[in-house]
Formats: sequence, structure tokens, C-alpha cells
Amino acid sequence: MVPAPSFQRIPLLLAALILPTALHAQPTRFVRVNQLGYLPGAVKVAVLCSLSPDSTPTFTVVDSANRVVLGPRRAKGTGAFAGCESTARLDFSALKKPGRYRVVAGDARSPEFPIGGGVYAGAADTLLYYMRQQRSGFNPFFNDSVHRHDGILVDDSARAGAFIPTSGGWADASDYLQYVATSATAATSLMLAWRDHPRAFDDAFDARGLRGPNGIPDVADEARHGLEWLLRMYDDGAPMLNQLGDDRDHTYLDLPPTDSSDYGWGKGKERPLYPCTGRPQGLFRYRNRSTGMASTAGKYAAAFALGARMFAARDSVFADSLRRRAAAAYEIGRASPGACQTAPGKAPYFYEEANWADDMELAAAELHQLTRDARYMREGLEYARQEPVTPWMGADTARHYEFYPWHNAGHHELWRAAAPRERRLLASYYRRGLDAVVARAGNGFRMGVPFIWCSNDLVASFATQAHLYRVMTGDRRYAEYEAAALDWLFGTNPWGTSMVIGLPWSGRWPRDPHSVLSSQLHVPILGGLVDGPVKRSIFTNLQYISLTHEDSLAPFNRGAVVYHDDWGDYSTNEPIMDGTSNLAYLLASLAEEHDR
Repeated sequence: MVPAPSFQRIPLLLAALILPTALHAQPTRFVRVNQLGYLPGAVKVAVLCSLSPDSTPTFTVVDSANRVVLGPRRAKGTGAFAGCESTARLDFSALKKPGRYRVVAGDARSPEFPIGGGVYAGAADTLLYYMRQQRSGFNPFFNDSVHRHDGILVDDSARAGAFIPTSGGWADASDYLQYVATSATAATSLMLAWRDHPRAFDDAFDARGLRGPNGIPDVADEARHGLEWLLRMYDDGAPMLNQLGDDRDHTYLDLPPTDSSDYGWGKGKERPLYPCTGRPQGLFRYRNRSTGMASTAGKYAAAFALGARMFAARDSVFADSLRRRAAAAYEIGRASPGACQTAPGKAPYFYEEANWADDMELAAAELHQLTRDARYMREGLEYARQEPVTPWMGADTARHYEFYPWHNAGHHELWRAAAPRERRLLASYYRRGLDAVVARAGNGFRMGVPFIWCSNDLVASFATQAHLYRVMTGDRRYAEYEAAALDWLFGTNPWGTSMVIGLPWSGRWPRDPHSVLSSQLHVPILGGLVDGPVKRSIFTNLQYISLTHEDSLAPFNRGAVVYHDDWGDYSTNEPIMDGTSNLAYLLASLAEEHDR
């Protein structure tokens, strides 16, 4: 892992947060709200987090002139959660008038927040800043090309040692590894957002990611950047590839243009390319548990089939290439059922994806919409029956990325073209998964996800599945939980922080994320969704992890779930590319929704 930064690297704003206040008694009550704001017709619930046992209070809502506009009302006591010794839900859904407000409960006051139809305008575009920053090939943040020498084929192939040009795509997180699993999922999420909510996106950057419009929505430019890399990773006449780089990347603390990683061919030279084999892989001590190729092949096929439709009118040659590759990838998945996991290097950590029917279902759904061939609908419904509920839903734990993607977009994509009977069946699959999470969400924050590594991914996907179910059925039974999941990501959590860097800019958000750009250049990783809270047992048992400065959130980290705004905690405070793109879909939908 990368060495820890010195204390002097901590941003000044973070340093200010951790200085003790000697002259004043420390507060013990905190009102947590969605700092980004609320749509007028949405469910609106603040949560009171008390650091000691507390009676259930009354609360009011005041406007920017400190005038009471709602209340006093009785809060609903909801018990302890994480570092909160007691919690209470403060429901102010009756307030629909646009304006800026605070929620007040006794001596605790929330940050100011807006209510209005435009509170989510531009939010999805903000997340694209992070995606552009993650680019390999030409990177607009540095105005330079990075990782231009990729890559050399390794492991379990008759062509091992061959050079295949694969520069491009996105770095997966704060290291520079690149995976088809997360990249194809990200490209698909961006295209679905573009298709379903086009008015949510602007055109302020060109295809290279440089400032200036080019007549194409920025979300389409970003999705195409991902698709072009995927085409290089599955090129005609070459093996289907699954991964670029491995955890030897972590040896050096470098910026992308000066990456010194050495895989045996010299510092900053070619990186290894791992093919899909359907068998366990790993060059060193550790090996994954791959069982087939369908998880990766299905993700390729879904992204390519959707891309072929989305880009047909703009670039028929590009779309035709995507169409051919989608059909071929799907047949590979049909012939090789099972999961193709990422390959570990010298550490025991890898993406342990075990499910694959959801990937083939989504691929079949997109191929059906592309070709109108009834075969794909039949096969898609077969795959849907194999995995009606994404297995993490209702579970207490799971391996790292064991059940991925975090929600099954295939159910909604099949639903779009299915007959009424099948539509009801597919909606019932979503409902079963939502029910399983809700059954675990009796706490004050209405959180029912397992607090595993990358828990924010699960929160975003739960909210997205609830949103899709509501669109499919008109059934609002999960509205409170959908709202709570969204609110959690923007501040209604025990730590009172937005989990998206820089959003809202005036709010509280991660100032010291696990990122070389942040630690060396002292710039915000704008738009990046961080991993999110984990069980204390996960944090304490991961290798190479330690805090680098006093915990500014220590009062809220006394329970079984922890979050640290600290460079050293890669388990909770590292931005994640696939989760960011997933959240972009949800925020785009809210930007167009205006009122609920």
C-alpha cells in the first residue's frame, strides 16, 4: 500500500474540524439532514442523533429568518444506531414550500438546507467530474496522456507475452487498476441515465473531457470513453480480457502521469492484461475462485448492445461494431456459465463476484431491445428466474463484491418490453428484494444494508431499485426507505457528512479521501462517491490500514459501524468509480422528477 501522508498534508478545513473547542461544552445532540435538499413533494425526515440516552423531543422547522414554519411536532424515538446512543425521526414532509430551512430539536440545529424543484439540478453532471478525472489514456485533469503503454497478456493463455493496445477507460478507484466488471457496469449506468433522463445532463465538455461544448451531452461523451476501452479489451481476433493491472500498482505513491508501477518491463511501462478463462487465476500466492465467463461476457454484451442503440444515430460505424461484439460476447456467456472474478496480485483482496445470471439477463434484455429477436426475451426471463433477488439483499454480510452489480437492472430492462404477466413477475422480484432490506431497516436511519466494504454502493442501489419499482408499478410503499437511502448519502447519517466529495459544495463532505490527487495536489476529488461506513470488525481486520491523524468523527465511531474522513482508511473513504456512475442515474432521475 501507499505510505501514509504527513500531518501537514491534511487540508486546512479538515484540520479546523479536529481542533478541540476548549471554551465551550461539546454538544451531544445533532440533527442530521440531506444537505443537498428535498423536492417539495418528497418524504422529508431528519434524524436526531444523541451521544447519550435521550428522551424523545419535539422539533420545529425554521426558515432563513429563524421564523417557525412547522411545529412544534413530536419526534418518533427509534433507539440506538452506530455511534448514536439514541435516535429520533423528525418527519417534516408536510412542509412543501420552496425555501431554505433548518430543523431544530432542543439545543440542536441542523445545517441549512433547501426545498425546491431544482435541488438536484446539475448533481448528476457533478459526478461526471470524477469520471473524467479517472480517465486513462488522455486525462483532461492533467491535460496529458496516462498509462499509454498498456498492455501485455499474462496468465493462462497461449499468447502470454503478447502486446495488446488497451490504453483508455477509467481507473477503478484511487489506485489505477482497471476491471471490465466495474467499467462495463459504469458505462451501462451512464447510458441508461442518458436514455431515461436526457434533460438532466448538460454539454459543457468535449469528447476528450476538456471544457467546451461539442453538441453531445457530457454523459454520452463519458459513456463512449468507457465503451471504446471495452472494445479494445474484447477485440476481434484477441482473447476476451477481464482486467488491466494488479495490486503491484500499490507499490508507489504516484500521480497518474508519473506512475512508477513496474510489472517486470520497467517503471511506467506496460501493465499486465488478464484474460477471461473461466478458471481460477493469480500469478502469486493468492488465486481467485472463477467458475466461468458469463459474468464478464454478459456485462460486455449488455454495454455493447445498449451502446449500439444509443449511438446508432450519431455514429453508425461505431454502433455496428458494438452490435457485432454484443452478439458474440453473449454467446460466450451462454457457452460458459459462471463468474469470472478479478485476479489478485500479492495481497489477498480481489472482487469476489459469484453471481452471473443477472449479467446474462441484462445482456439478453438489451439484445432484445436492439434486435427485437424473441429468443432474447425468452432467455432473459429464464435468467431472471435464476436470480430473482440480488443475494446481498436481506443478508448481514457478503464477500467483497460477491453479488455484483448491486442491483439487477435486467429486471427493469426486460420489463420495458415484456407482456403484462411478465411485467408483474419482474416487479415482484424487485419487491422481494426491497422487502428483504426493509425488514432489516427498523433503526432510526432506516438502513437495512449490510455494512460491508463499499456499503454506499449498496445504499445507492437500494434507492435505485426502489425508484425503478415505483416507476414500474406506481406503488409508493417504499417511499420512506427510498428517501432515507438517498438522504443517507447526503448527510442524514450518524457522521453528518455527504458521502459525495464536493456535493453540496457548501456542505460537509470528505476532505481527506484515500486519493493521491487529494493528498499530493490538495484538490477535491469532485463528484466521487466514497466507499462508506463498514463494520468495525472489517476496519480492524483489513491489512495496511491505519488512521493518519486524530479522528475528527470519533464521537460517532463508538459503535459497531465506523466511518473515517482519513486518507489512511481505504475501506470507508476511497472514491469508487462504479458507485459514482450508479448514483448518477438516480440523481438524473431526481433532477427530472421535480415533485413526488
